[in-house]
Amino acid sequence: MESVRVYLLDDHELVRRGLRGLLDAEEDLEVVGESGSAVEAVQDIRRTRPVVALLDVRLQDGSGIEVCRELHSSMPELRALMLTSYDDDEALFAAIMAGASGYLLKLITGPEVVVAVRRVASGQSMIDPALTSRVLERLRAGPAVEPALAGLSEQEHRVLMLIAEGLTNRQIGSQMFLSEKTVKNYVSNILTKLGLESRTQAAVMATRLLGATDDGSGFRHDGRGGR
Repeated sequence: MESVRVYLLDDHELVRRGLRGLLDAEEDLEVVGESGSAVEAVQDIRRTRPVVALLDVRLQDGSGIEVCRELHSSMPELRALMLTSYDDDEALFAAIMAGASGYLLKLITGPEVVVAVRRVASGQSMIDPALTSRVLERLRAGPAVEPALAGLSEQEHRVLMLIAEGLTNRQIGSQMFLSEKTVKNYVSNILTKLGLESRTQAAVMATRLLGATDDGSGFRHDGRGGR
């Protein structure tokens, strides 16, 4: 039987070593590459063509979710398993939207990782259907957007709200699981669409139009606990 080819992305070397030893010990699994860098992983995965990629959500130079998103269009056959230390609904939402096949907390045991890799390699999902339903419902509901901001995509709307909170591009990228370069591109698109010249103008406009804070979910809050 042909082995399932697996790629590992985690910025902790000890974690990668542990996963490699665990998976290579199985006759039907083979680790074909590993990296601690998001940028390097995108290139390596395209070269090595694994069946399953184990991707750490939070990395020093980006996010495993962004790696998944970037590869999903060019390698739709790739099965991405997200690994994270955080039970984070926002990360789960981003992972599903990026096309991930599974989402695992690092608290799981070694045998559970092996089972998860085999399951997604066979075409199954490791994401609870109930959670997927919540994501779809959130998409159907959509964010509350002022008419002046209607031309922005949901991602651009979320970036604008975080700009209004005073976050830097790096901080926005960390919160939304995007690279700093991607956030910079979003900011440029926002300024162009709104006819503005600076992020300061964008922040002022967002605050004036919405008069609300946003928790990063894409939904407006009026400060009284309502949505």
